[in-house]
This record gives sequence, structure tokens and C-alpha cells, in this order.
Amino acid sequence: MPKNTLTPQQQVTEHIQKIDPSIRDVIEMLRQIILGTSSEIAEQIKWNNPSFYYTGEMAPFDPKEYKRDIIVMNLYKKRIMLVFPSGAKINDTSGLLEGDYKDGRRLAIFKDMADVKAKADALQYVIKQWLSLMYK
Repeated sequence: MPKNTLTPQQQVTEHIQKIDPSIRDVIEMLRQIILGTSSEIAEQIKWNNPSFYYTGEMAPFDPKEYKRDIIVMNLYKKRIMLVFPSGAKINDTSGLLEGDYKDGRRLAIFKDMADVKAKADALQYVIKQWLSLMYK
């Protein structure tokens, strides 16, 4: 099926199927946790990786500000990083988010399935914190 006829969800599924088998299940688990956090989260391929964004109502903004983007996966060399482009705005008391980048992004790093399971609640907490900023 040509790429342009696939839905964004099908494109993400197809992308994940091509990922190294050693981390594929971990990626799929993260995907389910993220999508399961809120019905206002959708997925697409952005910057050549699965990404997740807010689908609810928002005031107009400059698209270069990436205000809709919640998480973009970075799956380079079997490393599993979730990049939160505006993660600095989140009051993360869980300790999940790492880094102190000037552009405001923060990272969540996962080593394996056990790490995902251990951090699942913290991940959902951080996403809910991010979503709460959208309603203000």
C-alpha cells in the first residue's frame, strides 16, 4: 500500500514493524501507554519517528512553536528516548524527565521492558501534567 494512502496510525504501525526486533515490543508498549493516557492524544510519523500530539481545541499559534507536540520518539541506534519538546513547562515531580535544554525540551529514557513497566505511572503522570497545561 503506498504511504500516502495509509492513515497516520497505519504509518506508525508500519514504522514500528521495521524497528529492530530487540526493542520493537518496548516501543509498542510505550505507544499503548501514551495513547491510553487520553483520548485527546493522536499519533503520526514526524521527524522519521513515531510522535504523539494533542488533538483538542487550542488558541491559534505559530506552527514553529510545536505547541501541539507532546512526545517525539528518538529511536537512534537501539536507544529509546521520548523527547518532550516543551517538557520544561511540566512540573515533573516524578523525576522521569531528564536534561536541561535551552529550547525547553526534556527527555525520558527507557532501557527495556522492565524499565517501561517501572516508569509507566510516571510517564502517564507527566503526560497528564502536559495536558493540563492545554486547558489553561
